[in-house]
Amino acid sequence: MELFTSVMEKIDDALWGVPLCVLILAIGIFLTIRLRGLQIKHLGKALKFMVKNEEGGEGEISSFSALCVALSATIGTGNIVGVATAIGILSGGPGALFWMWVAAFFGMATKYAEGFLAIKYRKLDKDGRALGGPFYYIQNGMGEKWKWLAKLFAFFGLCAGLLGIGTITQVNGIATAVTGFFQGGPVIAIFGNEYPISLVLTSVVVAVCAGLVIIGGVKRIGKVSEIIVPFMAILYVAVVLVIIVVNIKLLPGAFVEIITDAFGARAATGGIFAAIMIAVQKGVARGIFSNEAGLGSAPIAAAAAQTKEPVRQGLVSMTGTFIDTIVICTMTGLAIVMTGAWANPGLQGVAVTTEAFQQGLFFLPNQVSSFILMVCLIFFAFTTILGWDYYGEKCLEYFSNGKKKVVKVYRWLYIFAVFVGPYLTVSVVWTIADVFNALMAIPNVIALFALSGVIVKDTREFLKRHKEL
Repeated sequence: MELFTSVMEKIDDALWGVPLCVLILAIGIFLTIRLRGLQIKHLGKALKFMVKNEEGGEGEISSFSALCVALSATIGTGNIVGVATAIGILSGGPGALFWMWVAAFFGMATKYAEGFLAIKYRKLDKDGRALGGPFYYIQNGMGEKWKWLAKLFAFFGLCAGLLGIGTITQVNGIATAVTGFFQGGPVIAIFGNEYPISLVLTSVVVAVCAGLVIIGGVKRIGKVSEIIVPFMAILYVAVVLVIIVVNIKLLPGAFVEIITDAFGARAATGGIFAAIMIAVQKGVARGIFSNEAGLGSAPIAAAAAQTKEPVRQGLVSMTGTFIDTIVICTMTGLAIVMTGAWANPGLQGVAVTTEAFQQGLFFLPNQVSSFILMVCLIFFAFTTILGWDYYGEKCLEYFSNGKKKVVKVYRWLYIFAVFVGPYLTVSVVWTIADVFNALMAIPNVIALFALSGVIVKDTREFLKRHKEL
């Protein structure tokens, strides 16, 4: 097992190293140039389309619901834990946040293209269900001879969802947050081991709640996401805004620290170039991992949107990266930098964000601050469980040539994985999930490059026809 873990970690490091980050960033830069800065010129239009559903479009759920399903999978523990990991003193430092912004800026063009292609090349079955995502725009856009690449994407996406990113890692994050808050509680013996009763209850409650939603399919996932995603995003942003307001004198210094550190302010640790490269790598990698631009997951949800205009849904999809990274990750990063929690070498991961909340909300008892963060973590992780179930279902459906019985079996396996997740060691699971996420990106980015001409042509035609929008 140790050998397997070591091998997977080496593969993970290789895949999520410079080459893949450069590849995903390159497609974002390429599309930004070809689309003439669409993410700047038409962000206002995109935000308007986000809350104004289109009339007369085909699909299963509204554009807003489709966005919420995508955001439910995207906004997860990475927005709290991932940011802290990227900018901690032993990692990229505050400058990594600047490079997360850079990755998100170009990632908005990538996410636009993914949303556009999801609608452009989707198909509706006889029951009116929308079938779309990277596997369909690879097969239908690039041609039947590329179907093997579409199958590869579907296989990698299926493995990423079921083997960790949507199940074990997320519920384990919830259980860790709950048991950490209720330390010293009673324990119960299960499978010959003793576990805190809070962990046992968490596994049961989360599995039951997830099952009640998942069994209902995409329409129920969409309805639940429509409620939870806006609520959790607003709650989290509101809490961090309180931290910023009560510590407003520290805000200018935080921005200065972020910008200067992005360009080698900590050069004493190994030279200016080395310091910059560490900040760039950590920021870009964590930014891509957080908003999933380029991975190909979000267009699976976008394909279900009730719309007849690929460009319109592309713009709506684009707002997902803006909300995830430009808004939510920025909130986390500012709280950590303003309070100086990033500079504590004894803290890692969620402990950094917890320290930031406790210091930033200094007028509240530490237990209250920790409770608020725990609630946010629970919501973030739970919605990721829902979103990735849908992604996994669609990947399996394509991979198995539309066999619905297989999908029903998958749902129960998924719920079971959620139930047992808190009892498993997650380090190797995270590594496996990271590997399959990276492998998903490669077929998807190939398709984005190959179909960029179609994206640009149709986008320009739409914008000419709708200058009044």
